[in-house]
Amino acid sequence: MIRLKNEAEIELMRQGGHKLALILRHLVKMVKPGLSTAVLEETALKMIAQAGGEPAFKDYPMGGGIFFPTALCVSINDEVVHGPALPERILRSGDIVDLDIGMKWPKGNGLFTDTCYTVAVGKVDKATRKLLKVSEQSLYRGIKMAQPGNTLNDIGKVIEEYCVNQGYGVVKDFVGHGVGHQAHEEPDVFNYEIGPRSPENIVLEPGMVLAIEPMINAGSWRVKIAKNGYTALTADGSLSAHFEHSVAITKKGPVILTQ
Repeated sequence: MIRLKNEAEIELMRQGGHKLALILRHLVKMVKPGLSTAVLEETALKMIAQAGGEPAFKDYPMGGGIFFPTALCVSINDEVVHGPALPERILRSGDIVDLDIGMKWPKGNGLFTDTCYTVAVGKVDKATRKLLKVSEQSLYRGIKMAQPGNTLNDIGKVIEEYCVNQGYGVVKDFVGHGVGHQAHEEPDVFNYEIGPRSPENIVLEPGMVLAIEPMINAGSWRVKIAKNGYTALTADGSLSAHFEHSVAITKKGPVILTQ
């Protein structure tokens, strides 16, 4: 069931989303060669507590009795999503790292928002810079289609067409989602075309809040799961980029809550 949010709830999510965006911006600025992912995790936990929130992902059930170990997802290079910050890893020049973070705000009876940004560590080559640019632009192209009366397929189709035309693979095993009362709610938000007649191709309406998050691979769209049972890797070892915003559907159009 899709849970529509009223104006007061969306305003609460906007306030929490702004606080979360400031935390993510700080973490992005910290990224440099030699930095430990443990330091990023420690900083994220400290800033979430200072903001009066609680982490969305720490101890999140991943299935099979596995719980995600950290507040921050730190996915490096060929890691598509769900890379843990612990045990610590050291960032190296030439890496790309996506920092994916969610927060419930205020703590207790608050609402969730979710956001992600992929950043280059030190100097990266031209091809890697292009991957980051196209992946980020695909997010905003998807957000532009998040208009009342449009459908989920309108979002996914524009993301897929743009990225495939640039020679990239659009991950199909993981998608965006509703967000608010839970970290992950209905509906699934696809980053690829599902077809206008798909039963999952719902019409967007005011009050929906969607976490739109294209995951774009430099090579094939296919993924595999790491030995830890939850981190997704590109099947061919290519780089992967991931950008995300929580977006409210309103009568006036999409409103980005995590900025």
